[in-house]
Amino acid sequence: MKTFLAMIALCLSSFAIGHGVAVGDQGYIQEVSGVQAFPFIFLGAKHMVTGYDHLLFLLAVIFFLYNNRDVAKYVTLFAAGHSITLIAGVMLDIAANAYIIDAIIGLSIVYKALDNLGAYQRWFGFQPNTKLATWIFGLFHGFGLATKIQELEVSPDGLLANLIYFNIGVEIGQLIALAWILILVGFWRLSPSYYRHAYITNVAVMAAGFVLMGYQITGYFVFS
Repeated sequence: MKTFLAMIALCLSSFAIGHGVAVGDQGYIQEVSGVQAFPFIFLGAKHMVTGYDHLLFLLAVIFFLYNNRDVAKYVTLFAAGHSITLIAGVMLDIAANAYIIDAIIGLSIVYKALDNLGAYQRWFGFQPNTKLATWIFGLFHGFGLATKIQELEVSPDGLLANLIYFNIGVEIGQLIALAWILILVGFWRLSPSYYRHAYITNVAVMAAGFVLMGYQITGYFVFS
């Protein structure tokens, strides 16, 4: 329980290094030209394992999944959505305000935490399609990164290949992050405190999502 609350607290204090591309990495991306497989795979993996929004959403998605097959299904749906908009958003130069997209990403965390709390069944009397929601929010998570890459002056030489390698890195990073989350959750599930503290943990995850939304909405009105 303390481990997860500590992770959430760390996420709340790390907005500057969250969903976007680190300053040092921005310089490399802007200067490089031609196909660079391993550097972009590394950058993609780094983005995922340091992306607090992705990690919180993944935690919320797998929180009550006990079957590895179900975990694989949901993570694959998220990865598919993320991949589509990451590559298409950059290659097709689809413009969108980064603050709005990142606010929606914050909303995805709130949505899934509320789902884990059974809010939709109590409020509306039915359960929304969780697989569809995971895929749709995956689209926004990928588009959020696409907006960050679009802000950089990336060389068109080898761009598609580098985006594909970057996306491969993202998926590798996702598997690494997911493995750690599953290990921690697996050990926590052995303790009676897992169910006792499930409510407060998801409330904390939801609060982190609201903070992210507020941060991005403020940025939209101040800087846009």
